[in-house]
Amino acid sequence: MSEEPVGGRWALLVEFDGARFHGWQRQANALGVQEALETALARVAQGPVRTMAAGRTDAGVHALGLVVHFDAPQPRPAKAWIQGTNKHLPEGASVVAARPVPAAFDARRSAQGRTYLYRVLGRLGRPGLEAGAVAWVPRLLDADAMAAGARHLEGAYDCSAFRAAGCQATDPVRHIQRVAVWSQGPEIRVAVRATAFLYNMVRIMVGSLLEVGLGRQNPEWIAAVRESRNREWAGPTARPEGLYFAAVHYPSELGAPEPPRIGPGGFDPAAF
Repeated sequence: MSEEPVGGRWALLVEFDGARFHGWQRQANALGVQEALETALARVAQGPVRTMAAGRTDAGVHALGLVVHFDAPQPRPAKAWIQGTNKHLPEGASVVAARPVPAAFDARRSAQGRTYLYRVLGRLGRPGLEAGAVAWVPRLLDADAMAAGARHLEGAYDCSAFRAAGCQATDPVRHIQRVAVWSQGPEIRVAVRATAFLYNMVRIMVGSLLEVGLGRQNPEWIAAVRESRNREWAGPTARPEGLYFAAVHYPSELGAPEPPRIGPGGFDPAAF
């Protein structure tokens, strides 16, 4: 990590506990992560700072690897943007990496893909230590059946069956680059990578896969839901506490911070 003060454009890797904030975006009557981060950065920069994130998260949704860019009013070393900013951030949010990037870098427009991770604990006993960090159903889940169903979610297609009624996107077509399902003991993890997402898309996809994992539907039902383009055919929207904005994928030459590895299961979002 360079200790030389650098001006210009910076990219930050940010993680946060979604239960402590009202989503990423600034809110009129609640604290969003964006407001908290810009306030903290301004203290370090000694001037106003405006940020652009690679994506937005709703209330209750967490982040492991959200990338944010900003233009520094004053030159600072990376250590200042990490430790100095964290000093002024409320608990539950942290800057974990900072890198100077080319002026053309844009956290949102430069991204080639984004990965979300969903965690759900399938066991009789509710979560204790990880309450609020993982969704829960009081039954074992069939991970193999969910993985078989997930294969029907990949590809470029009209995702209208997997978007909430409040979605404002004019084009429902999205390219789902990859979907993976695997188990770690009683916990099931679902990772979804796409170029972009519709409102509540991952949570509705996971809610549909849970119908398969619980034995209420077979894996081929997911294909029928996809082809229906009808939200009423899909499963319920999965709860927000299981969802993590896991990673953003950029061309390597841009020098953006690399996403973190997720958990002991060896999942590497940088290679996903």
